[in-house]
Amino acid sequence: MEFSTAVVFCLALLGFWYWKKSRPNKFPPGPLALPIIGNLLQISFSSFVKDLQKLSEAYGPVYSIYLGVTPAVVVRGFKSLKEVLVTQGTEFADRPQNRMTNLISINKGLVAAAYGLSWKEHRRFTLSTLRTFGLGKKSMQEKILEESQNLIHEFKNHKDSLLVPHFILDNAVSNIICSIVFGRRYDYHDSTLRNVLKYVHENMKLVSSIWAQLYNTFGFIHYLPLPHRKILQNLEIIFKFLRSILEEHKKTRVPGEPRDFIDYYLEELNKEQADDSSKTTFSQESLLYCVTDLFVAGTETTSASLQWCLLYMIMFPEIQEKCREEIDRVLGTRDHLDYEDRESMAYTQAVLQEVQRFASVVPLGVPHATIKDVQLNDFTIPKGTFIITDLSSVHYDETHWKYPHEFNPENFLNEDGELLKTEYFLPFSAGPRVCLGENLARMEIFLFFTAMLQHFEFYLPDPMCPPDLSPVFGLTQAPKQFKMKLVPRKQT
Repeated sequence: MEFSTAVVFCLALLGFWYWKKSRPNKFPPGPLALPIIGNLLQISFSSFVKDLQKLSEAYGPVYSIYLGVTPAVVVRGFKSLKEVLVTQGTEFADRPQNRMTNLISINKGLVAAAYGLSWKEHRRFTLSTLRTFGLGKKSMQEKILEESQNLIHEFKNHKDSLLVPHFILDNAVSNIICSIVFGRRYDYHDSTLRNVLKYVHENMKLVSSIWAQLYNTFGFIHYLPLPHRKILQNLEIIFKFLRSILEEHKKTRVPGEPRDFIDYYLEELNKEQADDSSKTTFSQESLLYCVTDLFVAGTETTSASLQWCLLYMIMFPEIQEKCREEIDRVLGTRDHLDYEDRESMAYTQAVLQEVQRFASVVPLGVPHATIKDVQLNDFTIPKGTFIITDLSSVHYDETHWKYPHEFNPENFLNEDGELLKTEYFLPFSAGPRVCLGENLARMEIFLFFTAMLQHFEFYLPDPMCPPDLSPVFGLTQAPKQFKMKLVPRKQT
């Protein structure tokens, strides 16, 4: 007993020495980190967000943890998040570079690329191209409305059975970004797209798991038959799918007549190389990673948001009915709503925003990093530090919401039933790295949601056995797959 006590005491001393030695001067406080593994044993990745909240109660809104040997600063609360995302947005606009992110993007593309010339040029080009294809315009609305009809038709095929909406919503949302990027849509029974999306969802969970952190910490793990291998296998399948589309475009495109994002990029690549190939940041490799980012980000979060919409509607039928009444009132004798109709639909907008607040689909945003040494709350954050932005901390803050811990659209409505505008709502993050697909996602969620409620009533399969509302944690939080009963409405 004395020997084991001495061993524990020595390990504690070693840990304290390591913690003091490795923690930079004026770095934010945090829990004692063990050598090599840091705080990985103190954090459960299945309840990561809740664990971050508990640590914040002890160490404040800005504190540090060690993900293996990597120091990370956790930022919670609106004041500190606004400082990081907006006030000093540029200083915190970098992305952390580690084995996993290098594997996924090799510092290229739109999401995980480092802050710099290449990222700026690709983001500018992507936004310009998305506008060319109708982002924020009537033509984009028409594309979504056309897809919503396919979605409604597919739902009707399941009116006599219990439906798991996950796959259908996945397909509908993915078809929008696929039509922009690839120039095509996929049938709802296309096994290729369904399988690729399955691997995308798996990776969104796995890259937030302890196996990804161990992979970042210990390079030799790359060669071991451990769960991180699944990430590599999934990536290869996703890249193979996208490379085949790129090769097809190279063979079939007509110069000067671009059909989609890929064709526009190939046009730009040829133009840049003709001017001066040594200066261009455009490349075949960058194209692959841009397409990957658009395909994954353009599907994952919007699909998860719509799944949460339906889940909350079957859990709160009175809210579902109030939305439907507003839809019917604004719709009148027309056969569909337009996106501009949202201005006359305060309650429905409040419901959709409450879904995004309460579900917090991207609870921690995408990790940031500092481009130089930065001061934050009297702390010094060294250049390149991994920054975790806990957006969900604002969404559940008791000082900002009337009903922070319950699903209630009144959080976004004033006493007169008008929609409230609040800065404490950050579903798409903020600042230089704000989601570039925010406007597209908002349009899709509104048009798909209102089309579904216009044509169907949704119910629990068994009111005595409600579904589990706890999310599946990953880079995005989706609900566990659930079944629902849908009844077509009589159209007048």
